[in-house]
Amino acid sequence: MEWMDWLQQNPWAAWLAVALVLTAVEAATADLIFLMLAGGAVVGMVVGLLPSTVAMQVIAACVAALALLVGVRPTLKRRMLDSIPDARLGTESYAGRTAQVTEPVDVHDGRVRFDGEIWSARSEDSTIPLPAGTTVTIVRVEGATLVVAPTTTVQDVVPRPDDPTPPPGPGPSL
Repeated sequence: MEWMDWLQQNPWAAWLAVALVLTAVEAATADLIFLMLAGGAVVGMVVGLLPSTVAMQVIAACVAALALLVGVRPTLKRRMLDSIPDARLGTESYAGRTAQVTEPVDVHDGRVRFDGEIWSARSEDSTIPLPAGTTVTIVRVEGATLVVAPTTTVQDVVPRPDDPTPPPGPGPSL
């Protein structure tokens, strides 16, 4: 029980340990929540250095953590995300990337290969049908459907009847 007596006389050490553990957890999550809680623990530690009860330390730590979560975290989070060049997450990050049409795409349906997977797709522009082989740019994601626009013109993929040049693609096999 000797360490318990020491801890009762030095509550700041417990608060310091809590702050260090929360900071280590924050390093793994990078969401700033645990960092704000660690800030609250530091306030609890400071109050623990002064003549105070455990209840006063806990209240001070909770109030400080709540103030940091509500007042500081949103601003820091926004700045952190703004400093990352492309901080879009999930399907938001698909916009602007390219896919390959595998089944003709029109304004209603079609299929594209994106990141090695086949996705349902539809054309953003109803006037431009997109044949298989067309490279398209993803405009947005609606549910499980990619809304796409042509990256190359359709003429680049589908030869005109009067064009003597062969379509792009692999040459004759030998």
